Amino acid sequence: MPILLDLFLTFAKTGLFTFGGGYAMIAVIENNCVEQKKWMTHDQMMNITVIAESTPGPIAINAATYAGFLRAGFPGAVAATVGIVLPSFVIIYIISMFLDNFLELPLIDNAFKGVKIAVGLLILDAGINMLQKTPKRLFTQAILIGSFAAVLCAHLFSLRFSSIALLFVSAVISLALFMVKGGDKK
Repeated sequence: MPILLDLFLTFAKTGLFTFGGGYAMIAVIENNCVEQKKWMTHDQMMNITVIAESTPGPIAINAATYAGFLRAGFPGAVAATVGIVLPSFVIIYIISMFLDNFLELPLIDNAFKGVKIAVGLLILDAGINMLQKTPKRLFTQAILIGSFAAVLCAHLFSLRFSSIALLFVSAVISLALFMVKGGDKK
């Protein structure tokens, strides 16, 4: 199968059968691109996830775009992006044409309540996989624990705290430590 068609179909399947947005899709994208297709390594997928998270736009679309670019350059990026977006667009368009109060139907409402649980598990799975693959360095673990504590406290005490500010502070601290150490000496 030509690579562009394979990229399109792989990401279209992901876009069609994965509910819950980008974080839920990351585990599926990793399974498809790393485990099944062997298009990239776990480290490359981790880098793609970090880049997709830190750039503007939906994380799943960004991840698909970067994965497609990594595999087949600009045409691969386009094929993967269209593949992941098209199924959702078509479904939402059809729903909007025929059902005015789609989410008010009891059957649909109950189905989405069940989907929320599955989405939570997919996000948890993606987080655990990333945590297991993160290098076990003291500084990395300190940032992880500090970030988790900050977000947990903000949530528990209903504090307004921007996760973007937390990402920025973590990035500045990491970059400063990297520069103090003199570059990428492991």
